[in-house]
Amino acid sequence: MMNLKTAIRLAGRGLMTLLWQHDRPLVGSVILTDRCNLHCRHCAVSNLVSQDYPLGQIQADLQTLYDRGCRILFLYGGEPLLWTDGEHTFPDVVQLARQMGYWLVNAVTNGTLPLPASGIDLYLISLDGRREHHNAIRGETYDQVLETIQRTEHVPVILYMAINKINLSDIEAVAKLACDLPGVQAVSYNFHTPYPGTESLALSRDEKLSASRRIANLIDQGFPVLNLKSALPLIARNEAPVPSQQCLVAENGQIWTCGRCSEIPGLCQQCGFFFAAEYGLVFAGRPRVLQDLLKTYGRLLKKVPSC
Repeated sequence: MMNLKTAIRLAGRGLMTLLWQHDRPLVGSVILTDRCNLHCRHCAVSNLVSQDYPLGQIQADLQTLYDRGCRILFLYGGEPLLWTDGEHTFPDVVQLARQMGYWLVNAVTNGTLPLPASGIDLYLISLDGRREHHNAIRGETYDQVLETIQRTEHVPVILYMAINKINLSDIEAVAKLACDLPGVQAVSYNFHTPYPGTESLALSRDEKLSASRRIANLIDQGFPVLNLKSALPLIARNEAPVPSQQCLVAENGQIWTCGRCSEIPGLCQQCGFFFAAEYGLVFAGRPRVLQDLLKTYGRLLKKVPSC
């Protein structure tokens, strides 16, 4: 999880941007594989070619993002924990990133596989609502995900929920789980991004605004929510800068600004990825959002109990 040194670095990058309008990328994402052991209803990017990318190419992608300014790293799939290249496995990628000097190394996982410690800072585990709705979206995996979380003591975990038409009623339930499950630091919300074939799951503008108010209410009540309150209505109204110049995505040698959705006409304006929107707002010179970022991440840094 973030330490004091990293928090100071992030604050410094934010202040530099506000004062001198720097826009160097900060957040980098590397896709290790498109293989996945699930077939989630909202996903349109897994098992397209069922390929694990070579370690040498992944190392090159990591270096490219680092050289362009990225210091916060997210490792994605597919399911990133499935990745192999000969004898190399997921922890080897984490160690490469550590050796390059990334400040934070995180992975987004579906939580159905054991979580290796591997020097990682944070696992973001997808939990898309209560049992009924999570299983409707992700297959019969809810109990398995909770078991994985309960067995994980060596590394912080954040619950990661993509809000859609199916699980819209479960926002508060997942926040309560973040309080009740040992080892869970917080919950982070996103809105569903309507990739082709998944449009029926997308929220309307009014539903996004209502959801953003509910998330803000959870923050006010002291629930451990890793989202920025002042950014929520801006995200719901699609008023965050798109594409976010502070985020880069790499996959097998190809680089996108913000994400792969930027190449699909009109999809960038409907993106539900909160991290990209939040960082975009911080580095667009929104002091209130920067203040919320320092407050929110500082609370987790101090491990202040929220509930």
